[in-house]
Amino acid sequence: MLRVDIAKQLGDFTLEADFTSEGRVTGLFGASGAGKTSLINMIAGLVKPDRGTIALDGETLDDSAAGVHVSPHRRRIGYVFQDARLFPHLDVRANLDYGRRMNGLADDPAQRQRVIELLDIGGLLDRRPGKLSGGERQRVAFGRALLSKPKLLLLDEPLGALDEDRKREILPYLVRLRDEAGIPMVYVSHDAAELRQLATQIVMLKGGRITAFGGVKVLTP
Repeated sequence: MLRVDIAKQLGDFTLEADFTSEGRVTGLFGASGAGKTSLINMIAGLVKPDRGTIALDGETLDDSAAGVHVSPHRRRIGYVFQDARLFPHLDVRANLDYGRRMNGLADDPAQRQRVIELLDIGGLLDRRPGKLSGGERQRVAFGRALLSKPKLLLLDEPLGALDEDRKREILPYLVRLRDEAGIPMVYVSHDAAELRQLATQIVMLKGGRITAFGGVKVLTP
C-alpha cells in the first residue's frame, strides 16, 4: 500500500496530494505541468516534501513532523525514466546487473532468467545500447529496475519518447509486468488510452491538485 499526503512549493507552483493506493498500477494522469513528475520524485526520495508523509507498506519514508526523510538508495524503489538511461559502454547483460550490484544484492540467476524471459531480451544480452531500438532499450531499463528487487516501481512516461509502433510493441510487456512481476507500480502518463490498458487506480492531477481518484472510469471524458 502506498500512502501519500504531501505539500511542496516549487517556485510559483504549489503541489498538494493526498491519496492511498492499493492498486497494482497507480496511474498519475494529467497534462504537462500538472505535477506528476514532481510527485513521483518525492516518492522516490529525490525531492523532499515541505510538509506531510509518504509511507510504503507501512514503512514511513517521509514524515516532516518527525524529521524523517529516508534517502533514495534506502527506499528500494525502482525508477524508469522516459529515456532508458542505459550505460552506453556496457552491454545489456552488464546494464541489467547494475541495479543489483549497486544495491549490494546477492546474484540470483533464477530471478534474472525470469526477468529476461518476461521481457523477451535474451537475444540482446551481448549488445550495447547503441545497437538497440528505442523499445528494446526501454525493455532493458525495465529489467534493470526489476533486478534491483524493488518494493515499488516508478515509471515516468516510459513510452513518451517512442513512436506509435514502438508503443504498441512495449505495451504488452508492461501488461505482463503488471500481471506477473508482482511489484506495484506508479505509472505517469498524459495518455488516457495507455492508462486504460495498464492502470488499476487513477490519480488525476491538474495544477498541482488531485481532481479525481478512483478506477479507470475517472478517465471517461
